Amino acid sequence: MTVGIIGHYKCGDHNMGSHHPENAKRLTAISDQLIRSGLDYVVRQFDAKPIDTKLLALAHSQKYIDYIFDNAPNEGTFNIDDDTVMMPATLPAALLSAGSVIDAVDLVMNKTLSAAFCATRPPGHHAEHDKGMGFCFFNNVAVAAAYAKEKYQLKRIAIVDFDVHHGNGTEDIVRNKFKQDGSFLFCSTYQYPFYPFEMKESNTPPVINTPLPATTKGEGFRQAIIDNWLPALHKFKPELIFISAGFDAHMEDEMSQISLTEPDYRWVTEQLKAIAQEYGQGRVVSVLEGGYAHGALGRSVVAHINGLIGN
Repeated sequence: MTVGIIGHYKCGDHNMGSHHPENAKRLTAISDQLIRSGLDYVVRQFDAKPIDTKLLALAHSQKYIDYIFDNAPNEGTFNIDDDTVMMPATLPAALLSAGSVIDAVDLVMNKTLSAAFCATRPPGHHAEHDKGMGFCFFNNVAVAAAYAKEKYQLKRIAIVDFDVHHGNGTEDIVRNKFKQDGSFLFCSTYQYPFYPFEMKESNTPPVINTPLPATTKGEGFRQAIIDNWLPALHKFKPELIFISAGFDAHMEDEMSQISLTEPDYRWVTEQLKAIAQEYGQGRVVSVLEGGYAHGALGRSVVAHINGLIGN
């Protein structure tokens, strides 16, 4: 299985402050672990291109897009919220982060790759159609999912999110921006109660929300996937699967209280890959979201990519 990694060094220039958990060291940790594991010789690596800004309107209101561009600072900072800060390198990094997922869609759909992982930042799954929040400016995965539907005329696209925080932005866009024509299914596991405190359990498409208690370990996480995601995905039969891949549910990550390990991320990736192979020619596009314990993040990404490869 040909797997690619898409990134860009300028994604490391976005800097919300020396003590902010969403920082450039996350990408360095991933790169270091890829080298240490030997995967840098196995996967194909690509430089991201900035997104065509017109594509942002596939998932965001024009008013919000203008707000981000109009307030992108040439010096100093501009706060979207208390945790989401723009500085001069932020907008270029955000455009590269969103563009990486567009590139991934094209590479997977033209069969250059069977799966791709976008190792970029800032993340995106908290960005709603008209609001940025939670370290996120543009919803990278939602923009790319809409692009895949429009350009490649796909009828069924799944977005799955195993970040420890609920993908409220993606749910908002699926429910309020995308046409409710059965083209999209969104599945999310998350610690409950936890940021952004807006989540509601749902077993009814287009949204499958699966809250997990803070005491959840790998066995409970896997059972939740088996009970909730897999039946919905098999019924939906996705032609392309997007993954919002957050690794902040790892037991070493102080951001949360759920206790997953690298084998859990490998396992869930293999489950999703199997569904992609059954219904969508193996096509998977994965996008980095959370993960703030650097060693655990790097190891978990290696496990995730090995799951995509099928080693």
